[in-house]
Amino acid sequence: MNVSEYVIMTDSCCDLPAGMAEELGLEVLPLRLELEGKEYRNLLDGSEIGFREFYDRVRDGAMPVTSAVNVGEFDAAMRPVLEAGKDILCLCFSSALSTTYQSAVIAARELEESFPGRKVRVVDSLCASMGQGLFVWLCAREKKRGTTLEELWDYVERTKGRVCHWFTVDDLNHLKRGGRVSAAAALFGTMLSVKPVLHVDDQGRLIPMEKCRGRKASLLALADHMEKDALDPEHGPVFISHGDCLEEAEFLAEEIRRRFGTKTIHISYVGPVIGSHTGAGVMALFFVGRSR
Repeated sequence: MNVSEYVIMTDSCCDLPAGMAEELGLEVLPLRLELEGKEYRNLLDGSEIGFREFYDRVRDGAMPVTSAVNVGEFDAAMRPVLEAGKDILCLCFSSALSTTYQSAVIAARELEESFPGRKVRVVDSLCASMGQGLFVWLCAREKKRGTTLEELWDYVERTKGRVCHWFTVDDLNHLKRGGRVSAAAALFGTMLSVKPVLHVDDQGRLIPMEKCRGRKASLLALADHMEKDALDPEHGPVFISHGDCLEEAEFLAEEIRRRFGTKTIHISYVGPVIGSHTGAGVMALFFVGRSR
């Protein structure tokens, strides 16, 4: 198969910079959020709601509500690709955190009946934010090397369990809203300046792992986990996403360069859909490890 005969599709929870997604030739479907009575698409370029604007409004007390990509939206995006005679590899936000993957599966099943000669492969990435972005980036790189759809499907299954996610939040109250920590833990953690370190496990779930006293300690803990788990920390690539705290993201990136001599580090915003559940100040580190 010529590599031009299939398309890599994903959703906006990959949190990739818009220019990078375009360069990789991705088709990206937006999730949505409702904020103070208005609905916005979570577009990678922030054109419907800017990233700084979003986090400023959250800091001021706005309470966003998010929604997944639905079956009809997947159908509308997939159908023209299939009509053009191309196949699809669709890499979705973790099914443990969103119904986006299930919607893609339903749309793909119905479309394959209408287009019996075409293939629609849907993947539960078990990833989130730029962890999903890193996974998509790796797959797109393989496609550019001439990998066929079936070969890439095998690569996907070998790789997705090795994309490591480590992150910390600045405000425990957003995790309390999502049921990740108790109200008492949020209250006392905030009083004591406790910063939780969490990861996304091999089932795509958000799991608290440890507690740090103070923000700097929590950022250094992310680098500590990379030191323990990374497969090739020098050559990366490493992705960092942040909730409107670029200076601290650059601090973490510099710490990683200092420790490991890492050559490739990409920094971008945590988009507003994921940021709705983490709040401002979230910091996340993603790299390829031996396992999660």
